[in-house]
Amino acid sequence: MIINHLTDYLPNTIILNEYFADKSGITNEEIISKSGIKQRRRTLSYENTNSMAIEAVKKALFDLPFSINEIDLIIGATYTPYDTAGTLAHAVQKQFNICNAKCFTVDSACSSFVNAIEIVDCYFDSERASKALIVISENNSAYSDDSDKNSGFLFSDGAAAVFITNQRYSSNDIKIMDVNTTGLGHIGKSLEAVYVRPNNGGIRMPYGKDVFQHACKYMLLETEHILHNNDIHLSELNYFIPHQANARITDYVTKKLKLEPSQVLTNIEQLGNTGSASTPIVLSQNMGKYKQDDIIVISVFGGGYSSGAVLLKKL
Repeated sequence: MIINHLTDYLPNTIILNEYFADKSGITNEEIISKSGIKQRRRTLSYENTNSMAIEAVKKALFDLPFSINEIDLIIGATYTPYDTAGTLAHAVQKQFNICNAKCFTVDSACSSFVNAIEIVDCYFDSERASKALIVISENNSAYSDDSDKNSGFLFSDGAAAVFITNQRYSSNDIKIMDVNTTGLGHIGKSLEAVYVRPNNGGIRMPYGKDVFQHACKYMLLETEHILHNNDIHLSELNYFIPHQANARITDYVTKKLKLEPSQVLTNIEQLGNTGSASTPIVLSQNMGKYKQDDIIVISVFGGGYSSGAVLLKKL
């Protein structure tokens, strides 16, 4: 599989840490110490999960190397849906009149993007699709509680669009060499550690320490395993893109991997936790950095629990 094009979309509204002093009593210094976050993006009243994804796709149209009408598979990825009937994927299909596409949305919390890639791989292998669009969008602010001192300050909004085929179209293409996901609902605090329950408090993280410990463990393991399974030594890794959950998790994992700061691509300081959209946003924002044959690993951990990794090579 080859990523032929990708874009990201961020709302214009910036929320600084100082905003939360009145909301929950947490200070700027405490937020930076706990998470590394200095600011985050928020949607306005007329924006939502679907509209952000549509904007990300609009940004792709001019440079897309094939007609959007050729897409035959649309997968949405989100845990913060605007509508659970007419899903994120269906909203994109309707907006761009993509008539001949299979269309559905998946949710494995912050691992959703990686799960969507794995599903595309299955569709391509069975020859049930040949051109896929993954739209990843999180409107965390619609669910989070700014008065929640434990986690209200973490969350941010954003979206990305990733176009995948089995064909190479340009020098900007990125090969998906391997992908893996792991269900971890049987470990730790699992369903109770972090949850999104619209009728029962929205986004809450009552067991943040449990999330932290398992994220550190499994993002490290997923990275090591996907490299080992493809006979790639850690020294050959050029860039590492971790899920942007918490800078302290990234610090732990990258220290264990013995990576240089220049190898680690992040945006959490400026964007906060954009959920499952975080890694494709980072991948998109850094397209100008990748050189031919660069090896890139995306590693994620999601509530529920779940984990996954993607091994990429710049063509």
